[in-house]
Amino acid sequence: DVSQTSMLWINEGQDATMNCSHTKGGSYFQMYWYRQLPGKTMELIVFTSTTQRNGEHDFGSFSKEKFSATKTEAERGTFTVKEVQPEDKGLYFCAVSQHSDTNQ
Repeated sequence: DVSQTSMLWINEGQDATMNCSHTKGGSYFQMYWYRQLPGKTMELIVFTSTTQRNGEHDFGSFSKEKFSATKTEAERGTFTVKEVQPEDKGLYFCAVSQHSDTNQ
């Protein structure tokens, strides 16, 4: 149900853009991009949603100068690692979820 760019070969200094799409429907409008570097644990880089104002995605402690993301429609989004360096080599993947209201 979720598909993404399977493999990307990029020259040092170029931007690497990955695509993610799904067929779960419009209620799955939240998208997460993760990274796992060799020998390290998986980490969340950015949370995106179509409901965020002005495309202000949540990068947490990660730099918007290094990473960017787009999320203009529920079923797809992109993630970019800017000016790729050897230390950026790793596994990058997306996940999607529905909005959940935790108020009881």
